[in-house]
Amino acid sequence: MHVLILGIGNVLWADEGFGVRCVEAMADRYALPDTVKLMDGGTQGLYLLPFLEEADALLVFDAIDYGLPPGTLRVIRDGEVPAFMGAKKMSLHQTGFQDVIATAQLLDRCPANMTLIGCQPVELEDYGGGLRPAVAARIPAALDLAVEQLALWGIHATPGRSAAPDLADPSIRHSAYEQGRPSEDDACRIGDARFLPV
Repeated sequence: MHVLILGIGNVLWADEGFGVRCVEAMADRYALPDTVKLMDGGTQGLYLLPFLEEADALLVFDAIDYGLPPGTLRVIRDGEVPAFMGAKKMSLHQTGFQDVIATAQLLDRCPANMTLIGCQPVELEDYGGGLRPAVAARIPAALDLAVEQLALWGIHATPGRSAAPDLADPSIRHSAYEQGRPSEDDACRIGDARFLPV
């Protein structure tokens, strides 16, 4: 079985980056067989279609607004995945990914098995901000859910690392991004008092 593990979202908008950070952590913590592809899907939309067409199973990490307490994880499977991707759109990437699934289904090339591991965000309106602590703290639990799902598909993840050339450039991976970005005050992420009232 060929499995695509996809993290989608925009790391520049705080908790929007949850999915991307999960797939990075998966590569850093687990050794996976060559039949599993780890990919930072970012906000690429229909550019992801060829990768879905090659997969027998799709596992997606994403920030999803379920209207639940922040940090809540939910697992959605198979036919329910497209509906949840479009239930309450937080950003254009979700519209784009819903279109990818719909197009793959129309072409009869959609993975037979799909699982979405979603986390309720805390904050999205912070351009340049990182994951909020309540969301970042849920990454290990999200990975546990992913490992359980992979096992159901007959894929065994063991502690270690996976080669993942389709992840983001190291300069914007989680640790580098958190250490390298300026503070909220220095970056004026929510408005510069010299020009805009805060």
